[in-house]
Amino acid sequence: MADGVVSVETLLTDCDVKPRTLAPMLERLRDFAARYQPRFWRSEQREHALMYLKGLLSDLPRKSIEPITVEHGVPRRMLQRFVGAGGWDDEAVMDELRAHVREELSDPDAVLVIDGSAFHKRGPESCGVKRQWCGRLGKTENCQIGVYLGYAAAKGHTLVAHRLYLPQEWASDRARRRISYVPDDVEFMTAWEIAAAMVEAYGRDLPHAWLAADDEFGRSTGFRDWMRISGERYVVDVPCSTAVRPLNARQRSRRKRDGFRSAEDWARALPPSAWTQVHIRDGEKGPLELLAVRAKVQTKRDGRPGPIEWLLVLKTLGAQPEWSFHLSNASDDVPLEEMVRVRAGRHRIEEDLERGKGEVGLAHYEVRSWVGWHHHMTLASLALFFLVLEQRRIGGKNPGDHDPASSGGAEGAAA
Repeated sequence: MADGVVSVETLLTDCDVKPRTLAPMLERLRDFAARYQPRFWRSEQREHALMYLKGLLSDLPRKSIEPITVEHGVPRRMLQRFVGAGGWDDEAVMDELRAHVREELSDPDAVLVIDGSAFHKRGPESCGVKRQWCGRLGKTENCQIGVYLGYAAAKGHTLVAHRLYLPQEWASDRARRRISYVPDDVEFMTAWEIAAAMVEAYGRDLPHAWLAADDEFGRSTGFRDWMRISGERYVVDVPCSTAVRPLNARQRSRRKRDGFRSAEDWARALPPSAWTQVHIRDGEKGPLELLAVRAKVQTKRDGRPGPIEWLLVLKTLGAQPEWSFHLSNASDDVPLEEMVRVRAGRHRIEEDLERGKGEVGLAHYEVRSWVGWHHHMTLASLALFFLVLEQRRIGGKNPGDHDPASSGGAEGAAA
């Protein structure tokens, strides 16, 4: 926040819930884990899973294999083998998690949210590592990238699917695939193709009305085309430089660039009367509000106009407003406030990823294989959902209290 101006992101996100004393929760963890035990084939696997969950939910400063085994007084190799190469089906466990999420959080107005997250790795041996953009560090470094699917509903939000992005050079290298135990049926897919595959595989079983994603996915015309053809409604972020042509520009004489201009240029040229002030929530120092405007546009695709979409632009109040830009295939009868609500849902997965890294050791893994990465992410997802259920049970700050999918429209969109 600069000069007292609250950013769009601040307006559209909830406050982090700080870790509580977890000892009472651990007493109930065994009951939670019992639902998932049949998905582990052997008794020692079930014991190791419970031990790992306890470690992820503990107050250990680093929730990796070695500190967890030291805490429990067991050999490190035992848990290393369970997470890194254990013969259990993480997808079966995730199927059970999604069924559990559906029972607890199901909401026909929910938002499925897609995001990527990078994990810095110093060496090149871990599966999928290459020099690529690492958002957490703000620079290009050796890292792994995971693609995640989140579920944001009125009762809460959590992670429901994940997959490690395998760069082209890894996908085509038989030796590296063999060493890191990449399954034979895994082929190279772009990040948006991974996201589409997850939505296609799991979306039907998770009631929802919308998809939301940041501009890494939103800028992809292939992804937006897939959502439209698949019958998914979306509100996705796009760069401010996205070339758009408002529909009324087609009625004008042909000019330079055939009426196309950047989304930012178009928005900055609007008169003050074009903007609608949307109430987000009541803050400690008064109501938090932002300005919103939308218009039907076509984006530029290889020099040609694409399908008709809504361009949604948001900006904060104040002398130096911050802007954000979004595209949607919503129908004409969808209110502006509803689109703002859905856009707010995108930040739920960022909260889940940050909370996962801060509270359940999402980034604390010490495995290098494809199998180990997915095993760890699966167990961390269980730990994260356990916290969601605990928050609801104790009546504390519930991530659904100000959820974008709540009935409060823009007022409930953020905190």
